[in-house]
Amino acid sequence: MAKDLFSTLDLNLLRTFLIVHQEKNTRKAAERLFVTQPAVSQALQKLRHHFGDDLFVKVHGGLQPTHFSEQLANELAPHMDGISNAVNSSYGFDPKEIDYPIKIALSPVVLACLSGSLYKNITQQAPNCKLELASWTTSSAEEIQKGDVLLGIAYQVPYISKEVYAQKLVDIEGRLFVRQEHPLKQAKVTPQDLAGYEIASLVTPGWNDSFSQASQILEAQSVPHRVAFRSEMLLAIIDVLLNSDMYMPHSNLFPIHNYPNLRAIDVDVEDEIKMVGVYSHIHIKNRNNPLLTWLNNVVQDALKEQLNK
Repeated sequence: MAKDLFSTLDLNLLRTFLIVHQEKNTRKAAERLFVTQPAVSQALQKLRHHFGDDLFVKVHGGLQPTHFSEQLANELAPHMDGISNAVNSSYGFDPKEIDYPIKIALSPVVLACLSGSLYKNITQQAPNCKLELASWTTSSAEEIQKGDVLLGIAYQVPYISKEVYAQKLVDIEGRLFVRQEHPLKQAKVTPQDLAGYEIASLVTPGWNDSFSQASQILEAQSVPHRVAFRSEMLLAIIDVLLNSDMYMPHSNLFPIHNYPNLRAIDVDVEDEIKMVGVYSHIHIKNRNNPLLTWLNNVVQDALKEQLNK
């Protein structure tokens, strides 16, 4: 059985070998490797012992590789170049080179407000990517863990796995939306002004499945109220608003300019009550992934652009 020379070899020595083979001089090789000349000579000695070959012999003006050394260098060079390219490419990122599927799960609050701008911004920079924008569900965090979803955008989800890393992108401000002819005519109301009007609550799976934040605020201030309608589908809620005196708690992220039959109402409560963060959710292994860094920046820019409209 042939001796296995690879399993007991220090691979760092091979890089030294190739540099010496290129330079034919241990001093010049040491300068390129940022080590001392004795360190290069010591590495060569280890390789000579390992391979049972002189590798290089001294000649006038430098070193001459042996036949085995020439053969080894010719075999190693393309593989070492491949390793170099693999290592260096992991630090380089160009969205234009993306030609694979990207699946992003967006909460209902974000999905209906940013789908168009996100699609435009992402595909402009990554024209060959296969983008899928899905709705955030109760299983989205698990899908991130499994790698089925690359990125999730939602409120900060409680009781989430430590494998899912959440990072705040923006804070959004709570706001109410009603039909244009709604009896509430003020541009800004107090919680007490809402007494007697029913709530149409937008559900974000995994965040407010069993409660309404607006209902909690009104409950704390002893304001009579009732959640009369709940849905994950924004269009369903809008249809209900247009046919009732209900109001929808949403945020300044809502693209009111797209819905001329609706109008916004601000609520006079403390900022800490009406402000909520929107977070990106990724697998913790991807915290330093340049693709995710780029996607986070694109989403964050789109959120900020919408908030500033």
